[in-house]
Amino acid sequence: MKLVRYGAPGAEKPGMVDAQGQVRDLSAHVADIAGATLGDAELARLAAIDPATLPVVEVERYGPCVGAVGKFLCIGLNYSDHAAETGATVPTEPVIFTKATSAIIGPDDNVEIPKGSTKTDWEVELGIVIGTEARYVDEADAERHIAGYCVINDVSERAFQLERQGTWDKGKGCDTFGPIGPWLVTRDEVADPTALGMWLEVNGHRYQDGSTSTMVYKPAFLVSYVSQFMSLQPGDVISTGTPPGVGMGQKPPVFLKAGDVMELGIEGLGQQRQTVVAYQA
Repeated sequence: MKLVRYGAPGAEKPGMVDAQGQVRDLSAHVADIAGATLGDAELARLAAIDPATLPVVEVERYGPCVGAVGKFLCIGLNYSDHAAETGATVPTEPVIFTKATSAIIGPDDNVEIPKGSTKTDWEVELGIVIGTEARYVDEADAERHIAGYCVINDVSERAFQLERQGTWDKGKGCDTFGPIGPWLVTRDEVADPTALGMWLEVNGHRYQDGSTSTMVYKPAFLVSYVSQFMSLQPGDVISTGTPPGVGMGQKPPVFLKAGDVMELGIEGLGQQRQTVVAYQA
């Protein structure tokens, strides 16, 4: 099942994508794609609805595919080939950092270069959406806590992240730095989340062309690992790292500027398209 949220920012409605790719309105059946809706029982209830009985929607804007995100967590250096391109070694345990939930935007919304930025960069990533509370869960039991998967662009300001001291969070949580969606694809439709092609282009040039197969720490392990340090709640999102091809890894480095267009996608999970705009006070 592919679930979406559509409409104006802050007023998104829930929807379902049918077999023909049309969006169907779920408003009569659920208030939002968020929270308790993401549990197995509620997802099964939605999956039992005949899409043909739902109104067809002409979507002008996709919102983030999950609403009311409580925690937006990220895993750093989780692809062996990306770690190599940045000159880093693969960590012996996952690196966890956070993106501010105020960074979250729709998959095709504009990405704003922050005030004072000189090194805004891109990262296509597989997102995990939590469906039921996970607290001290074993890896073997972790998958059942996953509602589904989505595409994330972990937009990053490298000077803020790496040159301004302290944690990575400063370069990760700027406004508009978290496009999520277009779809939340439930886990039953993703046969193997560790074998998905993923790509990202800027102005038509393909910079990232990788696969989740080079992910070091896999989704079930990550859910288990993170749950040892904090409880994961329905609607929490984990962004799982990026393959090689980021801007700072180019020779010479390439960073985003106003007017650039990013296009990205993951096999079976949909595509995003963002125009980069300059900061305006």
